[in-house]
Amino acid sequence: MYDEFLTFAVALAREAGQIQLAYFRGNDLAIRTKSNISDVVTRADRESEELIAGAIVERWPSHAILGEEGGSRGAAASDYRWVIDPLDGTTNYSQGLPVFAVSIALQYRGEPIVGVVYAPYLNELFTAARGGGAYLSTGGGTPQPIHVAGKQSLPTAVVATGFPYDKDRNPDNNAANVARILPHVRDLRRMGAAAYDLCAVAAGFLDGFWELGLHEWDVAAGSLILLEAGGVIRELRADRGVSLVAGNAAIVDEIGRYVE
Repeated sequence: MYDEFLTFAVALAREAGQIQLAYFRGNDLAIRTKSNISDVVTRADRESEELIAGAIVERWPSHAILGEEGGSRGAAASDYRWVIDPLDGTTNYSQGLPVFAVSIALQYRGEPIVGVVYAPYLNELFTAARGGGAYLSTGGGTPQPIHVAGKQSLPTAVVATGFPYDKDRNPDNNAANVARILPHVRDLRRMGAAAYDLCAVAAGFLDGFWELGLHEWDVAAGSLILLEAGGVIRELRADRGVSLVAGNAAIVDEIGRYVE
């Protein structure tokens, strides 16, 4: 039912990934800051979003678009809205670290129907269409079904988190959550790209994930992929942007005992 949209999004994600690889670890990133010194954007972010948004406008001019760099554009009243993070993990990318991804989601009347997250350096492509399950293609190979891990308690779990950009001026910055949960988990990771975190949970590479102060473009595609992989997403709170906990049902409950 959603094959045309999914095929289109996959092709765009791969094309944007090639832009990112072309600049990666080079000297022509044109790094700028946005909201503060921790919030950066590169030439690859901007070029990737313009590629994706331009292709959507050309193919479906009646659709709406929300992008991290370009904001809202297109037909605002449309039932269809594309939500784009052209380069999730920009800090990693700007440092030469390989965990970064293109995230493209399509919503219909507010509900996600297609999600694509592509990590170009790792050559990992995560995909989902609503009701069709979640898949991972590695190295350009045939997509294989993925499912969340089955662990039921934190002492055997490896979980991930992140920190909001205003961590320097807002003491409500997730540090207390980390201190509370750290003694109770096998280990903790800070991957630096929420879209990839959600997909890693979907594939069972991580057992759980929580974060505060995210945006819709960070999670729109990854959330659908995780849900289609049998996972659970729970709102953590309503006063810090998009704040969520993800994993299987048991792990989400366990994380919820320590984070707020």
